[in-house]
Amino acid sequence: MLEEIERDVTLDRLYLSSYLTQRAQGDWLDYLREAAQSGSDDTLAARLRTAAAMNQTTIRQKPRGGTTRVRVPHNAAEVLAESEFNRFYVRGLCHRAIEQDIPRLEVYRAKAVMQPRPESEQIIGLLVEPNTVLIDVRGSTGVETALGIPPGPGSGITLRIPR
Repeated sequence: MLEEIERDVTLDRLYLSSYLTQRAQGDWLDYLREAAQSGSDDTLAARLRTAAAMNQTTIRQKPRGGTTRVRVPHNAAEVLAESEFNRFYVRGLCHRAIEQDIPRLEVYRAKAVMQPRPESEQIIGLLVEPNTVLIDVRGSTGVETALGIPPGPGSGITLRIPR
């Protein structure tokens, strides 16, 4: 995970959410590194909450042009922490699988969700090629991946080495 975080830093591709305050955007790399070294998405979310890192409002593009100011969702710290931590976890696991000649990784649900999306349910158990997923996730900073792995925030879907 740390190698993938540093790769984004080197390429100036680290995602900085508009939900983060300006100060938190400056501290985001430290928060990510800390969580990757000795924490989890939960510790990253807790760090965001205790650091008062989330804006109260943000600017959003309107579908027909222009912008509007909207409230940042109450669970933004959790959603941001979970999704970004998972993206770097997936990248790190793919990197490890490539290095260790593990030909496939398995899609699974790592977190229970109240209302699983049908598209998430359909990919559970799928075996995927690590290099393909790694390229896709690296190229999808701040947006959904083309392959849908990992899917959007809150899905609980990630990868593991097959059992």
